[in-house]
Amino acid sequence: MGIADFKQRMASGAPLAGTFLKTASHELVEIFARSELDFICLDAEHAPFDRARMDACVAVSRALDFPVLVRVADGSAKEILQALDMGATGIVCPHVDSVQKAQELAKNCHFGLGGRGFAGSTRWAGFATRPMPEVLAQTDQTVVIAQIEEPAGVEDIEGIASVEGVDGIFIGPADLSVGYGYNHQTSDELFAAFERCGAAAKANGKTYMSWVPNGAKAKEWSKYGMSMFFIGSEHSWMLRGANADAAGVHEI
Repeated sequence: MGIADFKQRMASGAPLAGTFLKTASHELVEIFARSELDFICLDAEHAPFDRARMDACVAVSRALDFPVLVRVADGSAKEILQALDMGATGIVCPHVDSVQKAQELAKNCHFGLGGRGFAGSTRWAGFATRPMPEVLAQTDQTVVIAQIEEPAGVEDIEGIASVEGVDGIFIGPADLSVGYGYNHQTSDELFAAFERCGAAAKANGKTYMSWVPNGAKAKEWSKYGMSMFFIGSEHSWMLRGANADAAGVHEI
């Protein structure tokens, strides 16, 4: 179960567990590759990933055949091209709130006229060691995930989910809650959005996913049709583990 079949496992509806990596460290990629996680996602939107550190993290993930997604800063062709050329398994694109943005995302992630630019000398292409047809065919492994974070995205979800070339719908509970005017993630509007987006994902054969703080919440929200979960981040896990053991010492 590695990079080559990750997209297939997503489409199968198998439960997949991953996390956001906020620390731009290839050593952490190596550690997570030894875990029971199915994937990680480098958070280039909210964390300090420059090109060099992202490149190192992706290189280690590919060497270990460990699926790594990149949440890009935005859906521009430049951001997407850099991550995919480095060898990312797929893209998570924030703030997809219209069909047009979903179409542009899919186009930027795939080869074709006006789409992803071709280069045979990248890591993704085997550093000039693979023939062009083989490199072009590998795009079938590329995972494209649209993140729904605004009420407008929910209102347009049926169209967004129908876009060819988009493989997954990621509903962002925090930003969506803020967009609805709340400072918590328990509103009726949020849960209605969960249901609507889940129905659209199912109707169009897209993998449905979200961020969750822990496995218990993943189990709870799976009732909405979610099968893929981004569980917290290494920040929350380190703090939780550190605080638990510190509390044990302080009780002495």
